[in-house]
Amino acid sequence: MRVFLGMAAKHPRVDIGPALSLARSLLSDVFPVPGETVDSAEWAGRDTALLAWSNEEGADGRPPLIVREGYGGLGISGTLASQRDVRLLTQASDLSDVMADLSGCLSAVRVAEGELQAATASTRALSVFYAEDEDLHLVGTRALHVHLVANGGKISWNEVALQSMIRQGYFLSDETPYRGVLALGPSSVITVKDGRRRIVTRPLPSARPAPTSAREKRQSIRQLSDALVAAVEPLRAVSEPVNLALTGGRDSRLMAALLHAARVPFRVTTNGLDTHPDVIIAGAVAARLRTHHTVISPVRTEAKDAVLIPHPSVRTFEVIRACEGMTSAYESIVDYRPYSTMPTMSGQSGEILRGGFLYSQGQTTDKAMRRRVDDFFLKNEPLFTDEANEHARGLAEPWLRRVGENPWEVLDHLYVTYRVGRWHAAARTGSLRRGDPIQPFLDNRVVIEALSLDQRWRHSEEVVYALISRLAPGLQEIELEGKPWRFQADAARPQRRWWQRKPPMRISAPPAPKRGHHNWNWRTSPGPRLSALLGAFVLERADALACLVRADALRAFFAEPVVKQPALAWNLYTVAALLTGAFPGTPPAITDLVRLEIPQEGS
Repeated sequence: MRVFLGMAAKHPRVDIGPALSLARSLLSDVFPVPGETVDSAEWAGRDTALLAWSNEEGADGRPPLIVREGYGGLGISGTLASQRDVRLLTQASDLSDVMADLSGCLSAVRVAEGELQAATASTRALSVFYAEDEDLHLVGTRALHVHLVANGGKISWNEVALQSMIRQGYFLSDETPYRGVLALGPSSVITVKDGRRRIVTRPLPSARPAPTSAREKRQSIRQLSDALVAAVEPLRAVSEPVNLALTGGRDSRLMAALLHAARVPFRVTTNGLDTHPDVIIAGAVAARLRTHHTVISPVRTEAKDAVLIPHPSVRTFEVIRACEGMTSAYESIVDYRPYSTMPTMSGQSGEILRGGFLYSQGQTTDKAMRRRVDDFFLKNEPLFTDEANEHARGLAEPWLRRVGENPWEVLDHLYVTYRVGRWHAAARTGSLRRGDPIQPFLDNRVVIEALSLDQRWRHSEEVVYALISRLAPGLQEIELEGKPWRFQADAARPQRRWWQRKPPMRISAPPAPKRGHHNWNWRTSPGPRLSALLGAFVLERADALACLVRADALRAFFAEPVVKQPALAWNLYTVAALLTGAFPGTPPAITDLVRLEIPQEGS
């Protein structure tokens, strides 16, 4: 993981030295890794500077922490498909001239005498944040860092912006929890020159009409396929096979087909019992591709009646520390491990190739899609204050206006702009501390090519089917776990799945447990003990939430023995902890784990 902070003076008489010292002193609060693992680099001029830190010691093939060629100092977060593109970023007169054409999942910060620039790619999965005070313009990759330097080391909350965190568990805007700090939008470049700031944004591409001939379809699939292959090009040089997490679904199968076509050595791993459809189907895919398949089976012990989890305050502290209050503690963030160069991949974010939020859209009438957009921004409206609801309506208004013109594009672009650009970008910080995986579905060129394809065509899943057919012919014919291909669903006949028609595997299925729900999950079914802990914490801090939620509605929400919306309860807990100073600071001194009873069958 890399952390960058750039600054530029607004006036010639400004001394940037004190701001540089403050930025260095704040590192332990803004970089969620042990201090002894961190390396640093700096580029400083008279009125501009770039500070950089990394825990990637020993990682080969990565650009220097600060590239000192041509234009000044350049910092790159994420990955580039070709190291030749580093030179393009250093030598271009303006980052806007080159960012749109790069293949990779990245952001960049560049500095020279008198100028500061930063840029995001089409998904902004590697975030850039910006702010200013009376003397400085600041850009950086950690929102809290930018805010603390701009605000003299103190925190000022952007309270009304947190209404989105409570509703959705992430931001449906460019806002952050910190007053005066905004996230740079997708495909955007911020430039500070002569003390003035300018932002240029390239709109996400509009989709072309659906192809009407087999030739047009082949051409569109070839262009997207070429972009995917280019995205995994760096993996050809790795010293060990890529480990692909493979299930019985669509997206990880496409990744397997892609690695196969790109001739990247890889092995696949699946978690589950030998009799689970994910394992059986993944085994068939691996056999077709002649690659090694490892099955990681759960440990079988006699049934237990409870699980032990960290206290919610401990979990929330770690999530806020990693994600800076931009992801709810409801999410399971990858915990810290030493940085590793072992290449890993999965099918995460494959929804981009299937229409973004359209992939889960049941009804595709204009009315249903408008209601979906409205629900995104105004979910649980009665819980919130008038001020919070009014703020949400203001955020929803431009998207609702676009729904009247093209609802398919709105649900597609909402997914990239906020689900990937805000939720995924914040949540993936946990995994970035441990490594920097190649994620083809988030590659800049792949996303641009995908969004250029008709949303209805992508929603049909024919695009993913055709990609698999092109990259690994025959792989698309292996049955899917779950629902069949959407474009084939109408013609499909109900029948038993092929793995159900086969004789049992050598390892027989385990007997049904005598107690406990085998699909029970403590996050989605928290039970009375966890519900009480969440409710007590939030209600004790109700005053801190008064500008966001109604006190009577808040009490009513936690009045039941078991909360009916666990995600909302965790979102409230996260924001309450944030606003009452849970972080920065010392971790909670709670060491005892929380015991949660596993529900018995029939309960």
